[in-house]
Amino acid sequence: MSVDAVLALGSNQGESRRTLEEAVRRLGEHPRVSVTARSPVAITAPVGGPADQPDFLNMVVGVRTDLRPFALLRWCQEIEHRFHRVRTVRWGPRTLDVDIIVYGGLRMDEPELVLPHPRAAQRAFVLAPWARMDPEAQLDGISVAALAERAPDAEGLRGWLAEDGS
Repeated sequence: MSVDAVLALGSNQGESRRTLEEAVRRLGEHPRVSVTARSPVAITAPVGGPADQPDFLNMVVGVRTDLRPFALLRWCQEIEHRFHRVRTVRWGPRTLDVDIIVYGGLRMDEPELVLPHPRAAQRAFVLAPWARMDPEAQLDGISVAALAERAPDAEGLRGWLAEDGS
């Protein structure tokens, strides 16, 4: 049985735009994952972590998959690893971050995976791209667009990259 999921991608190290594009392509290379939608790329201030890190590029993608949640998590982590993701500083700079935000309507709270993502409702860098990708989207019964407007980090949304990457 296929499930619709939303994944958030972010990068602030290296060639971030190219990294995001390549990561989206690689996500869809799995025979059991289809990328069904993608947001524009947002330019956002870092949230938490070291103060001297560069801005992030963030986006979300919709996927349809019949992978179970932990298998999808492993696939996301494998893609992060291909881009040399190193987990040393919480909320620190990274070449690529791929998080599962929602997995159908599943709710789970496991040490390795909490769904929906526990901080998604407070993160404009997730919510604003998601609202652009799917204006009707809801998280816990609340409009994603409305959540984006009142997110604590909403002022950190600096703009959007043009579709041509400029």
